[in-house]
Amino acid sequence: MVRREGKSEGTGTLAGASVSEFGWHDINPPTDGDPHGYLQFITESGDVANIKFTVKAVFIKEDDKPRLADYGFWELVSGTGQFEGLTGVGTLTIKSASETDRLFTLDGELGPRP
Repeated sequence: MVRREGKSEGTGTLAGASVSEFGWHDINPPTDGDPHGYLQFITESGDVANIKFTVKAVFIKEDDKPRLADYGFWELVSGTGQFEGLTGVGTLTIKSASETDRLFTLDGELGPRP
């Protein structure tokens, strides 16, 4: 199990929020992997967005060593404050920022539940 802490960057609704990852990264180098888990975003005002993610990881042959490519999707599963009553879905990529840090990129849509 993986638990990481970080800060959300960018220009969207989650920009500036603190983020915690609670994940399971079942990676089998050099073949594939199935990372999945939850991201919890907490804004400066205390609003919480709980996002479930699922990723498919594959290794791509390169000259020096295999490169890991992680692509998947996310879904807003619950929230408080400004995220209460919202739904959302989109795409997710994970890139290595350092030996221990990862860069999660979320694109998609948030809106009111019907």
